[in-house]
Amino acid sequence: MPIPAWPAPARGLALLLLCIALAACGGGEAVRPARPVAMPRVWPVVPPEDPAKANAVLMRAISLVGTPYRYGGNTPEGGFDCSGLVNYVYRDMLDLRLPRTSRDLADWQGPRIAPTRLAAADLVFFGSRGNVSHVGIYVGEGRFVHAPTTGGTVRLDHLDGPYWRDHYSGAKRILQ
Repeated sequence: MPIPAWPAPARGLALLLLCIALAACGGGEAVRPARPVAMPRVWPVVPPEDPAKANAVLMRAISLVGTPYRYGGNTPEGGFDCSGLVNYVYRDMLDLRLPRTSRDLADWQGPRIAPTRLAAADLVFFGSRGNVSHVGIYVGEGRFVHAPTTGGTVRLDHLDGPYWRDHYSGAKRILQ
């Protein structure tokens, strides 16, 4: 015996009831929306005003990747904290004396730079609630060199990384 065909309105109602029944099979747990994933920005290439000085700073900073972190440290032999690294690199390569703390560096002379105008050797700052607590040296393509934390080493990170993106507080141009 053949199965009778249902009229179109009945088929639509049956399909709707089936969808509702399947949706109810979720177990009653609330579905948590996924945290939106931020797409990495495109980082424009902004040439530094003095490419030779910027290159010297970058090469020295990158050569220190892997040096142990040490609070208050300011030499490759003893380790670095974030501002100790910045001070060492600028003093070693350009004989430039900078303020010692990340907060003082953020307040020091030099124009603030929009993220889209970052050039090699600019300083990038991080913190929360308006307080600067960390500094690094921008190397290009959204990356920076820094001495992050106790137990770590000097490393390269990306400004679009979840922690750094959420704590970015600005940048300064040191090389004029």
